Amino acid sequence: MSKPFATLREGDAPVVTAPDGSEVTILPSLAGGSMARFRLRPAAVARAIVHRTVEEIWVITAGSGQMWRKLGDIEELTGLAPGISLTIPAGCRFQFRCDGDVPLEAVAVTMPPWPGEDEAVFVEGPWTATVETGRPA
Repeated sequence: MSKPFATLREGDAPVVTAPDGSEVTILPSLAGGSMARFRLRPAAVARAIVHRTVEEIWVITAGSGQMWRKLGDIEELTGLAPGISLTIPAGCRFQFRCDGDVPLEAVAVTMPPWPGEDEAVFVEGPWTATVETGRPA
């Protein structure tokens, strides 16, 4: 019988490249949601994407930058710094960038859990991306 809970040391967690090009450390998940740590190197700009079905809650843990979000007619540019938290509803277009000398890092919860690489769709954003994506264009 498997355990009903998980424990994971971050150094033992798998690291992948997200569709937006950020480095993602895969953290534990449950049936209702998954958690990950995102890292974007200094001066990097992620690809603009939209999620088909999932929504996310982020908290910035290190670095500084900006997050662009657009949902319908509502558009916002938010400064990112440690302690800032924000939501990304399903269907929201978003893009983020690291403006500081240290990596921009965030911990995020995805609800429901991340379903796979087809979840993210590339869209036009306000900035030109500088990173390689986690899958072919």
